[in-house]
Amino acid sequence: MSIYQNLLLEQQGKTAIITINREEKLNALNGKTLAELSAVLDEVSQESSIRGVIITGKGEKAFVAGADIKEFVSLNASQASELSRVWHEKVMDKIQSFSKPVIAAINGFALGGGLEVAMSCHIRVAVSSSKLGLPEVSLGIIPGYGGTQRLTQLVGRGKALEMIMTGDMIEANDGLQWGLINHVVESHTDLLPKAISLLERTYSRSATGIAAAIEAVNVGIQNPEKGFEKEIELFGKCFESDDMKEGVAAFLEKRKPNF
Repeated sequence: MSIYQNLLLEQQGKTAIITINREEKLNALNGKTLAELSAVLDEVSQESSIRGVIITGKGEKAFVAGADIKEFVSLNASQASELSRVWHEKVMDKIQSFSKPVIAAINGFALGGGLEVAMSCHIRVAVSSSKLGLPEVSLGIIPGYGGTQRLTQLVGRGKALEMIMTGDMIEANDGLQWGLINHVVESHTDLLPKAISLLERTYSRSATGIAAAIEAVNVGIQNPEKGFEKEIELFGKCFESDDMKEGVAAFLEKRKPNF
């Protein structure tokens, strides 16, 4: 596996754990970190022994406490729009469309770009002490890495606008109640084991089926008129896969499938 300056990458069984490693900066996202995150996702996607991914932050204070604001100071409007577009495509959209399950293990503050990374993941697990928020309006800007769209998809228009317009942080348990968080654990020692256990449940299922399900869900979110048609298309394609043949054979033979 490659060595990164601002990230740690390790593999535990079939799980890749990506840790944003800028603890002294509360794991803030600067350009270098985002570029490395894009590169590590490409690396992990090509590793056949990896079936799932966890993204977390170093330490117990922050998952990612936002973007590195110092990098925003000199940008004009067109430069800022291009920055947003690049990291949409190279990081946030890449996570959302990743063909292997990706879980955000939220170990502390997930603010601004940090919450946007977490919302790009397929599942979110958080320590109960974590704080979540999109405080960009306090800087005179708005969320620029997908936050206005993904938060609305997860919690609905009213709650999303409340969070964005006030810029206030919410507790992890509020996020659980609103649908922003899937699971809350009480301690940091429980966080990675919970995320790993969720991924391991997917490893006994078809990787082909999981990748198709991720694609179908994403198409339905991005273009609702095409969601059902994409589901029909991918349902048919699954019937040509080795996983489908093994899954059906195992069911008929009353045994566990070997995917």
